[in-house]
Amino acid sequence: MQSSPRHSASVVRKTITSLGIGAALLAFGGCVSTAPVIGGGEKGPVTGSAGGATTANANSALEHCDASLGTLGVVEDQAASWYQELRNHKLGSTVPVIRMMIQQSNCFVVVERGNAMQNMNTERALQQSGEARGGSNFGKGQMVAADYTMSPSIQFSQNTGGMGGALGGFSGALGVAGAIAGGIKSNEASTTLIMIDNRSGVQLAAAEGSAKNMDFNVMGGLFGGGLGGGAGGYSNSPEGKLIMAAFADSYNQLIRAVRNYKAQTVKGGLGTGGALGVSGGSTAASKAGDSAAAAPAAKAAAKTPAAATTTATKPAAKKPAAKPATTTAPAKAQ
Repeated sequence: MQSSPRHSASVVRKTITSLGIGAALLAFGGCVSTAPVIGGGEKGPVTGSAGGATTANANSALEHCDASLGTLGVVEDQAASWYQELRNHKLGSTVPVIRMMIQQSNCFVVVERGNAMQNMNTERALQQSGEARGGSNFGKGQMVAADYTMSPSIQFSQNTGGMGGALGGFSGALGVAGAIAGGIKSNEASTTLIMIDNRSGVQLAAAEGSAKNMDFNVMGGLFGGGLGGGAGGYSNSPEGKLIMAAFADSYNQLIRAVRNYKAQTVKGGLGTGGALGVSGGSTAASKAGDSAAAAPAAKAAAKTPAAATTTATKPAAKKPAAKPATTTAPAKAQ
């Protein structure tokens, strides 16, 4: 049965329209851009600003303190493997965003302990050389000490799979829905913050945090190899936002812990030898252990009778009694 000319024309028009929309989408993605907008774009977990104790547009999920607990410097180990991994993702230092997060919380006053210390020393050198203007007031005794140091680290930040492997093979049959499902990936990050006391070196607090998001590779699934055919390709997610969300979680947990802070104590004082002694050691615990070990032996010795040290002596033999002397009567005269 032949279709009518009117029906054939309608089919052609729909086909051309569909192809035109698809071509327009492809062309739009490669050639058209919009003007940048100040403050535009998706906000991350750490956003806004801080000036002194004042903040603006801070994330409401961030913990906040009514009074600061002390001064704090943030130092990251740039020789660690996790820091090199950041470079692979074209991400820089974590310190600037962590410092802003700390200042927004008002829980600590942040002091500079990074590269800007070189600039501070340069200004002091100019003052000492006489090149600085009078009244510059860069004399000694003005640096604020850091009561604490906070060290960030990243345990892992990686793609942990998702629905792509499970549904990617069905994308041809499921069409657009299959392509979308095949491009869904989950990403996770785990971070740690350590805080130490600079005067004693004692670790005061530690907290681990995590974050997770879903990554959607929709366009790649739709146009990667025919409609619904190329799903499953990994689309680069905002790695930095994921890591900062994990650090925000770490920081929130750390603040909740220090709000109820109670110092750890050791009998005899910190750093004086501890409660675990060694035999022959000089610490109080060692001496107490030696005394405790020696006590049973001394007690056993006290209960054992002393061995006889004297030898029995025979009684002296009695001398026979002397016989009385006998006398003879003198002879009578004849």
